[in-house]
Amino acid sequence: MTSVLFDAPGPRARMRNIVITVLTVLVLILVAVVVGWRLYSRGQLDAAKWEPFLTSNLWTTYVLPGVEGTLTAAAVSIVLALILGFVLGVGRLSTHTPIRWLCSVIVEVFRAIPVLIMMIFAYFLFALYDVFPSKYLALAGVITGLTLYNGAVIAEIVRAGVNALPRGQSEAAEALGLRWGQTMRSIMLPQAITSMLPVLVSQMVVVLKDTAIGYQITFVEMVRQGTVVGSSYGNYVPALIVIALLMIGVNFALSAFATRLERRLRRSRRGPAPLEIQGVEQEGAPGAKAL
Repeated sequence: MTSVLFDAPGPRARMRNIVITVLTVLVLILVAVVVGWRLYSRGQLDAAKWEPFLTSNLWTTYVLPGVEGTLTAAAVSIVLALILGFVLGVGRLSTHTPIRWLCSVIVEVFRAIPVLIMMIFAYFLFALYDVFPSKYLALAGVITGLTLYNGAVIAEIVRAGVNALPRGQSEAAEALGLRWGQTMRSIMLPQAITSMLPVLVSQMVVVLKDTAIGYQITFVEMVRQGTVVGSSYGNYVPALIVIALLMIGVNFALSAFATRLERRLRRSRRGPAPLEIQGVEQEGAPGAKAL
């Protein structure tokens, strides 16, 4: 039996895959036990190391400011990157050659520059010309770097999503006499957004995690605050475990929200049920029953 993507494995291949899977799981369990035992033997998992997290002072002084910084930078960067990405993505699909070339150059340049370099450059540029108050310089640098890089990536996602639609969509719009802008705004983009949503969510998660790079320009975010807690209380492992759990929780919440939004969009784009269409036809054409 042949699948679309690969040949179905035979009995020997299935047995080999099972053996490899079992061995891999056993090795991972062994590594986890060894690492856990070494941490426990060095006292990193003692109850005393976790007690600081039961005090409100640690959360209000270290953890919550880091959470606030991460969520603020991520939220603003995601909104700005989506706007920039859709503008550049549609621009790359434009029928006007200068606009298409300009957007292509911007996308390729910002995709090629590492996020950290853009953060550092924006930070010192804003500081040099006093664009923002000093307490907001790090936040502005992080948002600028994340917006430019992820906006360029989202532009490619938009371009690929629109190009993946059936050609008949644009041809039908041309037959109706719609201009390119009307076709893109009313037909192509609404359909492409639903299919692009899982990839966009993945990119939003990347934005959230990349806020941790901002510690290089003294930005207060979750991972940096976790290392500060570990340095202050001598509990690096528990501190980083707590920060990791917080990051996982935020990412899961973002993914769950996007999943619900995707389902809602798909449901709203469904057409009427066949029985309803049939009922309308029967009411509008009395001769339909006879046929």
